[in-house]
Amino acid sequence: MLGGRISVLIVDDHPLLREGVAAVLEAEGDMVVVGEAKDGAEAVALFAQTGPDIVLMDLQMPDIDGVEAIAAIRAQAPRARIIVLTTYAGDVRALRALKAGASGYLLKSSLRRELIDTIRAVHSGKRQLHPQVAHDIAINATAEPLSEREIDVLRRVSTGQANKEIARDLALSEDTVKGHMRSIFNKLEVTDRTQAVTVGHRRGIIQL
Repeated sequence: MLGGRISVLIVDDHPLLREGVAAVLEAEGDMVVVGEAKDGAEAVALFAQTGPDIVLMDLQMPDIDGVEAIAAIRAQAPRARIIVLTTYAGDVRALRALKAGASGYLLKSSLRRELIDTIRAVHSGKRQLHPQVAHDIAINATAEPLSEREIDVLRRVSTGQANKEIARDLALSEDTVKGHMRSIFNKLEVTDRTQAVTVGHRRGIIQL
């Protein structure tokens, strides 16, 4: 803590969001913003310089994304307390962040209601998940995950590639790609490519 206040590092590639969050925190008597970073690489460097009590981390950023930055910070400071701030509620994306070392997961749509309470809770050693995120994780806890190859195929489907193009790019037979698509449909419980992409994006398996 800095002068008895909770020190916070804000990481987001949108300056207006950083400014807005900083204004909310500075209005609290027990919190102080010690730095702002626009991407993962800057976040890791600023964390080393400032040693904040709490890091507020966006996930989708250029170059080094939020999950990579969380892992890098935790590698240098295993007890670092990091709260994800994101637009995405997807269970797969959330689990990646939690496994990397995040202690909290908030949706940007709920910042005004939950941000301050979550910072205080995580600072006291608790874990805090947005209810929708916790619900999505619970609902999909028993779902079979897509393999890395299946995720790669689905990502290419989301860009509009046909099976023949995917087969060519991945040096696979078209029948093998079709087999991957059948497996993707089965695991995501969908019946066509559009649904697969929609569910994959919603769950945070792929980014559009």
